[in-house]
Amino acid sequence: MKFVALVAIVGEEMEEEAIKIAKESGAGAVTILRGRNLGLKEKKIFFGLTLEENISLLLFVLPRKISVRVMKSLKEGMDMQNEENSALAFTLPLGHVAGLNIEELHKFENEIKQIL
Repeated sequence: MKFVALVAIVGEEMEEEAIKIAKESGAGAVTILRGRNLGLKEKKIFFGLTLEENISLLLFVLPRKISVRVMKSLKEGMDMQNEENSALAFTLPLGHVAGLNIEELHKFENEIKQIL
């Protein structure tokens, strides 16, 4: 089974919805990292305080065949084609993976059998 890392970067307020969409599409466990978005435009300043957008980086390790479905669902469900939306998703191929939960591997195997 070939695996990829699917990374979704979404606004903190959209985190729950993105996880729900991904899990409904076949994703399993997720690792969540917190961050700030430092975009191209100058940040807003309000009473001397700089307002920055808090983001969540969602990391899923998925079989390649399942990642396509999850990516498509995230793209549509999070409206990633909309320029107003700051969500971003991409995949990276993984050469070697260790430590995946056996229960999750069985879930992935069953999902792939359904796809085929």
